[in-house]
Amino acid sequence: MEPRTPNDPGRQSQGGQPGPAVDDIAGVASLAEPTRRALYLYVRAQASPVSRDEAAAGVGVPRHAAKFHLDKLVDDGLLETEYRRLSGRRGPGAGRPAKLYRRAAREIAVMLPDRRYQLAGQLMAQAITDAAGEAPPVTEALRGAARDRGHMLGDEVRRRAGPGSSQAAQVTAVREVLDEEGYETRPDPGGLILANCPFRALSRDYTPVVCGMNLAIMDGLLDRLGPAALSALLDPAEGRCCVRLVGRGSTPA
Repeated sequence: MEPRTPNDPGRQSQGGQPGPAVDDIAGVASLAEPTRRALYLYVRAQASPVSRDEAAAGVGVPRHAAKFHLDKLVDDGLLETEYRRLSGRRGPGAGRPAKLYRRAAREIAVMLPDRRYQLAGQLMAQAITDAAGEAPPVTEALRGAARDRGHMLGDEVRRRAGPGSSQAAQVTAVREVLDEEGYETRPDPGGLILANCPFRALSRDYTPVVCGMNLAIMDGLLDRLGPAALSALLDPAEGRCCVRLVGRGSTPA
């Protein structure tokens, strides 16, 4: 969501219709229904859009129930749809395109009472960017703070994995901790993909600052694990975090 000006409180749009804040509340309320929440989490976790049948099988509900809840999630702005022939065939006899679901690009943030945390973050990021040319220690200080955050996360990974844990147990704990931080980890042949950037709204305008911060967080986390199974690589790509975690000794793609 874009920062709101003092004249745009986000309560109502023109004509008295519900505005962004009301729409966001509706979207969050939609996830209170257990089946709907399970379907949303399933779709969110997939690397590509899924069909109704895939979603129904993924969470163990009948197809008709999946259809109802998936379409409700679309209505509430949490999912988006596209149509594609799953067979890959074209022309007569190829069949009708299937309706596929993916997580919506729209961001939802509900805060009551109203706050301006995103605006504050953008101002701080802008100040860091402006000062970087004259005072490099500013960016170094940000990365140091981010590394400290990573150290804290790494300590939590070690606690969950347990003393003398295997590399596989460490990777499992890394995924748990990073998922709780909003990174939405996914397994990758070379390591882990971070499917979401928790700072996405800032990263669009302050990419070098946010990517450097994400990399420092991951480096700090992995520092705590010693000879861990993973290392952090700056590897920007559309639709995911700019950092990828690659297996030790693997060749980055």
